[in-house]
Amino acid sequence: MISKSAVEQAVNEWLEGKEYFLVEVNISADDRIEVLIDHAEGVWIEDCADLSRHIESRINREDEDYELEVGSAGLGYPFKVRRQWEIHLDKPVETQLKDGHKYRGILTAVEDETFTITCEEKVKREGEKRPKMEQVPHTFTYEEAAYTKYWMK
Repeated sequence: MISKSAVEQAVNEWLEGKEYFLVEVNISADDRIEVLIDHAEGVWIEDCADLSRHIESRINREDEDYELEVGSAGLGYPFKVRRQWEIHLDKPVETQLKDGHKYRGILTAVEDETFTITCEEKVKREGEKRPKMEQVPHTFTYEEAAYTKYWMK
């Protein structure tokens, strides 16, 4: 069985000096390796191919037979690491909480323990006849969220 730490080490070697970052490494029981990377300005297929070649140069197919897939976390892929929240600051996101509530708005803050999404909502103030659309901030812990991902309005 291929060691996850060996794959992560090969990926981290390749990442050195680059603005890419590792999102996730998955290795299935049948040695299918999936590596997901991300970048603030998107991931180029040429870089995925280069990373794939780098990993293959570090993990010998003679010793272990494996299938390797290197790709981008993608726009619709849920955030896994904090840096994904950071690069999506001031952009539209969708969060579904573990209790089932869903919020769509602009990611306006990313802190150590929490993140804030500002949503446009109807709010009826005391003494007013009708509700008005207002920007309402909602702050959540990362643990409360079932997922958060980029949302295309």
